[in-house]
Formats: sequence, C-alpha cells, structure tokens
Amino acid sequence: MMRRALEQARLGMYITDPNPRVGCVLVKGENVVGEGFTSPVGGPHAEVNALRAAGEAARGATAYVTLEPCSHHGRTPPCVDALVSAGIVKVVFAIGDPNPLVDGNGRARLQAAGISVESDLLANEARETNIGFFHRMTQGRPWVTVKMGVSLDGKVALANGVSQWITGEAARQDVQKQRARSSAVMTGAGTMLADDPRLTVRAGDIEMQGRRPLRVICDARLRTPANSRLFKEPGSIIVLTVSEDEAKIGALIRAGAEVLEIAADSRGGVDLSATLQLLANRGCNELLVEAGPTLSGRLLEQGLVNELLIYMAPVVLGGDARSMLALPSIGAMSERWNFKLHECTQIGGDLRLRYRIP
Repeated sequence: MMRRALEQARLGMYITDPNPRVGCVLVKGENVVGEGFTSPVGGPHAEVNALRAAGEAARGATAYVTLEPCSHHGRTPPCVDALVSAGIVKVVFAIGDPNPLVDGNGRARLQAAGISVESDLLANEARETNIGFFHRMTQGRPWVTVKMGVSLDGKVALANGVSQWITGEAARQDVQKQRARSSAVMTGAGTMLADDPRLTVRAGDIEMQGRRPLRVICDARLRTPANSRLFKEPGSIIVLTVSEDEAKIGALIRAGAEVLEIAADSRGGVDLSATLQLLANRGCNELLVEAGPTLSGRLLEQGLVNELLIYMAPVVLGGDARSMLALPSIGAMSERWNFKLHECTQIGGDLRLRYRIP
C-alpha cells in the first residue's frame, strides 16, 4: 500500500512545487477505499483528496501517506484535522516531514486524538521523491543538479564553442523531464551569449504541459542581450548581478526580467552561495544548472553541487574541444573530487549517468 501511495505521489511530480510531492492511500480491510496526491499549490493535499475520494468509507480506515501529515495552517488547513474528523483509525507514513512547522507535530497530534501511528516505511524512496524539499528544509538551499551533454572524452563543445548537438534526440527530450520537475533552471552569461537558450519545458507529455520553472541568469557584468530568445517565452526570469549599470538594468527589466543585485564573490562574480540561499527563500526545491564549464566548475569547486547529471554520447571531440568543468589544477590524487554513481540508464543511443557527492 505504501508503494501504491508513492506511485500516487509521483503523479504530482510536476505540479506540487514548492510543496512536497505526497501520495495517500486509504485502506479498509483489504480494499482501497480512496487515494489521492497533492494538488497544485493552494489546492488540497494528498490526504484531503484521498478522503474526498473515499467519502463515508474513510471512517475506520488506515491511511498510508508518503510524508508525515501536516499539522499547521498554511495555504490550506492541517491534514491532521481532516484525518481525525474523517474517523481514520491508523496512519502509516513513510518519513517524517523536515519542515520545522510539522516535524514530529503531525505524529503527536494524531496520537493525541487516539489514532495509531507508524512510520519509517520505504523512507528512502519517499525521501528520493522529495529530495529537493528535504534538502531545502535541512540545508537552507535547493538541491543542485548540474546537467551536461558530453562526449566520451569528456568534452562539451568544440574549440569554437559549438555544442549543438552532442547528444541525440532521445536524450534531449529526457532533459525536458528534468527541467519540468525542477523549481528553477540556471545558466550563466557565457551560455546566454553562446547558445541563446530558452530554458523552457518543451515536451508532449500532458502532465508537463504548462510547466514554467523559474529561469535564473548569473550575469555579474550584465552581458545578457535584452533581445535574447529567453525573454520571448512566458515565465518568470531573474537576472542576478553585481553591476549597477542603470542602462543595462533598465533594458533587461523592460525585456521582462527581474534584476537583483547580489553580493560579489572573491573573483568579482555573483556569490553563488548567496544565490542558492535567495532561491531557497523563494521556495526553490530543485535547481537544474544548464551552464558552461565556468559556472558549473565554480559551483563544484565551492561544494554547492549535489549531483552531476551527464548525458554521454558515443562520440569523441578531440583534444582542442572544451572540457566539461573548469576547475583548478590539483597536485595530488587526495585532492580530487569524488562522486558516487547513482544511476546508469541508456537513453536512445546515449547514456544517462547520475553521480552524487558521497
């Protein structure tokens, strides 16, 4: 039943942000009497949707929920109150809610109402479904995935900067799903100048239609052209800069961007740690970085990357091509950056490799 609840949670993969993806299954005897998943922000949570589906059949049932039921008033009333009012007799949740407003309080209120409570069932799977939400709540910044399309020899572009296309069509479509699940997509000024990306979700799957993650440009010197394709697409855009150039700021604002001045790092670039904190404060759970070697390398060098998502194509670009990460030289093997392979999947003719920091 918890696996079924996790399947329900994943039905909300592209719609619940910034709320967690939660699924709920109501069981009486051996029969499922109701199930549901969290609605788009402002709508009912998974438990309420399942209770509505069950109606009077919910009384006396057991609720299997992928996250500890909320116990506070936010945009919606507490799910704990709904479960108690509906006559649920037992609640099994996969993992506790890391939100300080809920953490342990949901369990306590259910038990105070006489409801039997069990937890820690398929907790790892439940955490993985909401990996960004857990990271934001516990670390104060979004889960950062750096995505790259690379050749077998670890190159992301030719020496002249041309990178379209290293990977095949299937891999590029798969990237759309990663964008769709992300709260925000971030790039740098170099990529804006070289590729003029749109950073939008372009996929035919019905559940992803209309997804518009926040688009973020790290642009210390405001080099992003105001006529970039990015500004011709609907959706919110933030340009983060250390520049005070009023003419450039005005042009970008008129183009449709929100321009925010942020602290500079020691190199005069955008302070990336402050950037991630700003995004977390705006409810960003998962950040997908689609940038060049410089910005991607700086994030990794500063310990701000959680995983590398590499689409590796069966091609070789040669010695003059651009490497995937711009990192400082190291003098000993003990100074290397270590990763752990989390996933290896064939996508069309390419490989999708997901590496995480151990």
